[in-house]
Amino acid sequence: MARSVAERAPRSLDVDDGEIDEQVVAAGAGGDLATSVGKALALLEAFSTTCRPMGVTELARLANLPKSTAYRLLAILKQWNLVERSGSDYCLGKHLFELGNLVPYCQPRGLRDVALPYLMRLYEASHETVHLAVLDGTDVLYIEKIYGHNPCKAPTHVGGRMPVECAALGKAMLAFSDREAVLRVLSRGLQRVSPYTIVQPQHFVDQLGTIRQEGVAFDREESTIGLTCVAAPVLGPGGRAIAAVSLAGPTYRFRPDEFAGRVREAAVGIAQDFQAVA
Repeated sequence: MARSVAERAPRSLDVDDGEIDEQVVAAGAGGDLATSVGKALALLEAFSTTCRPMGVTELARLANLPKSTAYRLLAILKQWNLVERSGSDYCLGKHLFELGNLVPYCQPRGLRDVALPYLMRLYEASHETVHLAVLDGTDVLYIEKIYGHNPCKAPTHVGGRMPVECAALGKAMLAFSDREAVLRVLSRGLQRVSPYTIVQPQHFVDQLGTIRQEGVAFDREESTIGLTCVAAPVLGPGGRAIAAVSLAGPTYRFRPDEFAGRVREAAVGIAQDFQAVA
């Protein structure tokens, strides 16, 4: 049986909500409690730089913390099962996996759950790599990936990110987003990820217009040399993109234009089913 939040908490942190509220008010924005929380979050964020376990010294360096502070906070995070020991090193804990799967995208009948049959159908029709992603600021955030025994070498994984301008998924969502979303990307500056990434602002804006007309976006080696992709937006009420689905494969065998219709149909199906359960 899963333990409750109260059971997970270390005894030294066993205080009721009223006491916590009083401590927060007393500490203020720059107080010790807020600072400790920020330092602990910095340690967790340090794990995003690599998939391998790391020692206290490396984590402290990445989080810009004294080693003694990092050691103390890691001990608390371990009590909460947010990190685990791997020999003498640390890795992220299983409780973070539990919490991560409670975000709306991952819950039963959430976006990922609703989309899965359509993603599987795309894979069965192509045997190429299928992605589902959402827009997060100026990045594509991948929330599902399906591939087989002979996958393309795509620099993607569930929970990973990609600059929006170099991915078909990102361009598909941005073309059906509000003007402010486009301006955020342009003001940040278009990043050249490969020699074929579009970094000229007017060319990029013109391509978004074409995507709005055609309902699909293409990535022709703009994120990775040797990789091509076709994507379509999953539209919510008002015609704004809430996600996008894509099909990707190596340039020597995958013809994205031939699958544009299937990808568009999958995106429409996901949108209809998701709105029905929302």
